[in-house]
Amino acid sequence: MDFAREPAAAGRVVFLEDYEMTLARRLVQGVDVWLNTPRRPFEASGTSGMKAALNGVLNCSILDGWWAEAYSPECGFAIEGAAVEGAIEAEQDEADAEALYALLEEQVLPAFYERDENGLPQRWLALMRESIAELGPRFGTARMAAEYVERLYLPAHEGAPRAASRVA
Repeated sequence: MDFAREPAAAGRVVFLEDYEMTLARRLVQGVDVWLNTPRRPFEASGTSGMKAALNGVLNCSILDGWWAEAYSPECGFAIEGAAVEGAIEAEQDEADAEALYALLEEQVLPAFYERDENGLPQRWLALMRESIAELGPRFGTARMAAEYVERLYLPAHEGAPRAASRVA
């Protein structure tokens, strides 16, 4: 948060307190990259990144939470590097920052700024298409509901008559 207040970051970085659904809906529209830099292993479910992906936004994140399961180089970017054994937070933050800057320089920015003869970023567009096609079905509500039914509700329903007969 202190970085967002520095003069060098003025107009470039914003820290959002009390982030919630109404604000998220507004933010996802028109976003190119969803940057997520949680401290390992504290990433929660990652629903904001999922929502972004479903809208064609490319995720760029630490491999924690949902992105550890969802990441593929065809649909987004992974900030490489693992937890530094025995590191204090500042040391881990520095290692993660170096990995992020390398990723931005070597992969994210070239994919976004390399344009074809029509001025279109073909690599970026391919990543967006793949993100929607690959991540949408895997992390959408329809898949989640079907999985809950198959893994939880149907087995519970099938076991209910036996449980009821034991009570009687």
